[in-house]
Amino acid sequence: MRLTGQLRAIPGAVLGLDMTAALAIADALGLNTLICAELLPDIEAMMVRGLNAQMKAEHDG
Repeated sequence: MRLTGQLRAIPGAVLGLDMTAALAIADALGLNTLICAELLPDIEAMMVRGLNAQMKAEHDG
C-alpha cells in the first residue's frame, strides 16, 4: 500500500512503479534495498497486470 502513490500511469493504464521512489521508501523503512531491487520488478509486473485488468473490467462492466 505504501507504493500506491508511486505509480507511473497514463489515462486508462498503469505503466509501472517509480523504482527510485520505491527503493527510497524501502531504505527509509530499513529494508534491504538489494533484496528489494531484486524483487520489485516481479512485484511490479504482477501489480501492473492486475491493476490494468481491474480497470478494464470496470470500464467494460
